[in-house]
Amino acid sequence: MIRILLLIIFVFLIDWYSYQAFKTVFPEQNWIKIGFWIFSFFVYLFVTYGFLTFSRGNLGLNFGRMISLLVLSLIPKLIVLGFMFGEDILRFLTGIFYSVAGNQEGDFLPDRRKFVSQAALALSAVPFLGILHGVLVGKYRYRVVNHTLEFDDLPQEFDGFTITQISDIHSGSFDNKKKLEYGIDLINQQKSDVILFTGDLVNNHAKEMEPWIDTFKKLKAPMGKYSILGNHDYGDYISWPSKEAKEANLQRLYEIQEELGFTLLRNEHVKIIKSGASIDLIGVENWGKGFGQYGDLKKAAVNLSDQSFKILMSHDPSHFDEEVKKFSQLIHLTLSGHTHGMQFGIEIPGFIKWSPASLRYPKWAGLYEELGRYLHVNRGFGFLAFPGRVGIWPEITVLTLKKK
Repeated sequence: MIRILLLIIFVFLIDWYSYQAFKTVFPEQNWIKIGFWIFSFFVYLFVTYGFLTFSRGNLGLNFGRMISLLVLSLIPKLIVLGFMFGEDILRFLTGIFYSVAGNQEGDFLPDRRKFVSQAALALSAVPFLGILHGVLVGKYRYRVVNHTLEFDDLPQEFDGFTITQISDIHSGSFDNKKKLEYGIDLINQQKSDVILFTGDLVNNHAKEMEPWIDTFKKLKAPMGKYSILGNHDYGDYISWPSKEAKEANLQRLYEIQEELGFTLLRNEHVKIIKSGASIDLIGVENWGKGFGQYGDLKKAAVNLSDQSFKILMSHDPSHFDEEVKKFSQLIHLTLSGHTHGMQFGIEIPGFIKWSPASLRYPKWAGLYEELGRYLHVNRGFGFLAFPGRVGIWPEITVLTLKKK
């Protein structure tokens, strides 16, 4: 109860300080000030209703709208709060100084300065517009990321071999078939030899994928499509009426993977053969630090030659640091996803690469190399909870393998 009360007080302070900025900049425009309170009231009413009816098993459109409204309302206000609270500290110190100096005239606190409120509102407009863009456009702003990797021991026959990696589809969050089909077409346009999907087909329920089966069946790759499971695929985050119901959901997910044309690898490996030569593709079930650890790398790699070229699909990138890079056999390339880049961040190649995801995952997006082993972390094809992407766009990765 105390936590709820403190939260209400904090939210009230955020709105009160934000209102001070609007009141200072627009002293005569009452309709703007009234509009501010109407917007805030609507947001909190909608969010309260959302939390009261919240179900972890349904992270669909209504939940997404609730989260987007909350983020759209609070993030800009927090910036205004920083400016206005900082100004109040200066006003208080100025009042003390004038009182001690004997120069006090009028009220103890000097009036608010209009330019501070203007600066606060101007800067808060940046994340407001960015979040709005992320919700309306960014979540389907697919981009193709290309990497070329060179290896001494890659079989000559696989020189120029191409892989398209996608990850974290989260089909239960989709709301626009036309834009999704554009993403599928973009994947096919890469004309890669194989397509590898590194987990999280759904949010919780296998049935979330059923409306999109015909769309994803269009994915084409001449040498096969392979997949693994992600932490959300097991249905661990919701309550089931029985163990049998949970198992039935997982069995249906296996069936859907087959209907999509994917070969699902569950702690096992396959050989990809080209012109008589081969490389080993290993797929483990989810293994994550702080998440479910169903993966068994030793089992998946049993009987593999130490000399073979190996690619591993493992959903969670923490698996790389915890097990893969120390594994007894050299795994040349590991493909992961899971982080989504938190669907929020700043990336300017050559200058800055940051996301809140970096606070949890040292390797959170892009290509990494350590001890002669490569890890690629895909930023995700879909989205979860927050129905948008700000600065971290949905990704289609194309990796080209070259013989050194």
